[in-house]
Amino acid sequence: MITLLFFLSSGLFLGWSLGANDAANIFGTAVGSRMVKFRQAALIGSIFVILGAVIQGAGANATLGKLGSVSTLAAAFTVALSAAATVYWMTRLKLPVSTSQAIVGAIIGWNLYTNNQTDLHTLTKIVTTWISGPILGGIFAALLYLLTKKILKRVRFHLFYRDLSIRLGLIIIGGFGAYSLGANNIANVMGVFTTSVQFPAIHIGFITLSSTQQLFAIGGVAIAIGIITYSKRVMETVGNTLMPLTSEAALVVVLSQALVLFIFSSQSLSNALTSIGLPPIPLVPVSSSQIVIGSIIGIGLLKGGKQIKYKVLGQISLGWIATPVIAGIVAFFMLFFIHNVFKQEVGFKTITQSKQATHQTVSDSLTHAEKVTSFPKKRVVQTEQNPSVQSSFSYGWMMGLILVVVLMGVVYYFLLREKKQNAFGKEKVEELENYIALKEKSLEQEMERYQEEQQNVDKELKYRQNEMVNMAMNIIRKYEIVGQIKDDINRIKKEIHDGEARQALNKVILKINQNLLLDRDRESFQMHLEEHNSNFMHRLSEAYPGMTENEKRLATLLRMNLSSKEIASILNISPKSVEMNRYRLRKKLQIPPKENLTQFIRKF
Repeated sequence: MITLLFFLSSGLFLGWSLGANDAANIFGTAVGSRMVKFRQAALIGSIFVILGAVIQGAGANATLGKLGSVSTLAAAFTVALSAAATVYWMTRLKLPVSTSQAIVGAIIGWNLYTNNQTDLHTLTKIVTTWISGPILGGIFAALLYLLTKKILKRVRFHLFYRDLSIRLGLIIIGGFGAYSLGANNIANVMGVFTTSVQFPAIHIGFITLSSTQQLFAIGGVAIAIGIITYSKRVMETVGNTLMPLTSEAALVVVLSQALVLFIFSSQSLSNALTSIGLPPIPLVPVSSSQIVIGSIIGIGLLKGGKQIKYKVLGQISLGWIATPVIAGIVAFFMLFFIHNVFKQEVGFKTITQSKQATHQTVSDSLTHAEKVTSFPKKRVVQTEQNPSVQSSFSYGWMMGLILVVVLMGVVYYFLLREKKQNAFGKEKVEELENYIALKEKSLEQEMERYQEEQQNVDKELKYRQNEMVNMAMNIIRKYEIVGQIKDDINRIKKEIHDGEARQALNKVILKINQNLLLDRDRESFQMHLEEHNSNFMHRLSEAYPGMTENEKRLATLLRMNLSSKEIASILNISPKSVEMNRYRLRKKLQIPPKENLTQFIRKF
């Protein structure tokens, strides 16, 4: 059991890497934008990735098995370790990586080393899905994005309900995405072990788990552990590397990715298409990263393509080419090491029937004595195996040399460019970081001073507004008192029949009216009014050039929330005249009848 766990460790490490990195394609945007908590994302992702692996993982694994049926446990360990090492190394070099491409390249490396034939039809099918998967993701994303925009345009959600809907959508679609990830990518993790490892079936009530499903369950747990233990930092640092995304666009990208992964792993859907006369869907493990990138490009092209960073896209494409090549080379040399140093059987192809017949004919031509004395049986068997092994090694070394040259060119390009950029930009980056730190500190100090000044300005403004209101109230009270005095004089005048007394009272009323017209308090108030509301009056003049000074003064008094009666007292006109002026002001500002004039002015 310990030996088995040791050999399975490479697959478990690959599963952990898959969970740590590819989970960001599902929940990265949600966790990074704080729409979903990491604990929720990790729990949902872990549960559904295991379910997808156990329930629907067999479809993609069957196609991978046709590419190369790794027949021994040591070979399966080496192939999985080669893919995992490639993923880790490429990630450290900051190159884009795909576990699907890594495991396919490692299987081809095993085929070359062991002289097993690579099924070109299956390889073509797999490589085709590497191209069609991103294209299909882009088509789905574009269509779903158009549908989402149309729905949001017709149905106007309140901001709270819109936020809640996006959160629920991210959780539901994230669960579906995790299920599809487990169903499609579990073959990358444990597919190479299904031939060499056989467990007895387990019966749990009405459920029966086959040997393959048990392996996939173990691999699903490894992916879940990767999600829980290491994916948080990846999720929280998911940015807009290729193109900036809105929350709606991110939701669409996750859904389109989940749909494509589900399609390429659904045996039922493939059978349904076959039953109606359509070609079956190739059940192939595809890269979730590639589909995400294809989905982002689909939305970017729909928006005109200006936001897509094509330089980054070129780097990603080079990484996709390099990944299977590197994995194949690593697998080839690791198999050589495992086979020759540790003497482990790695699944060499058996001798063909034609070669057996040839060697048998040569053996029959020898005499019985010669076979006994000169060519022992054990010697003959060893001689028969050497040509096949030598042919395998010669072919493998030749292919390995070609692949090494290609690999060296790709790696040299990336390393040389990175070296130049680092040598040129390291000091600049440090200077820029120091400058940014000093600038941030300076901005913080300026912001603090600005906030203090703003608080002082607000206090001063509030004081001035209170002063204006108090002045207005004093004027209003003064005119109310003067008005009451005038009313009392008029009442007394009616009760007096002496002509001289009535004439004297008329002179008093005339003096009061003259003083009201020349009231210094009103003039002072109007001066302060125009001084402290100059910005407001200027905005009115720019928006409505035809406004008169009296109309702007009336709007300013309305902004102070004064009633028509109070405004009449301040302007020394009748309340009826104020109402007429309000009506004219409403027409000039083109305010709808149902909208309140005072509220409109206070918002201006």
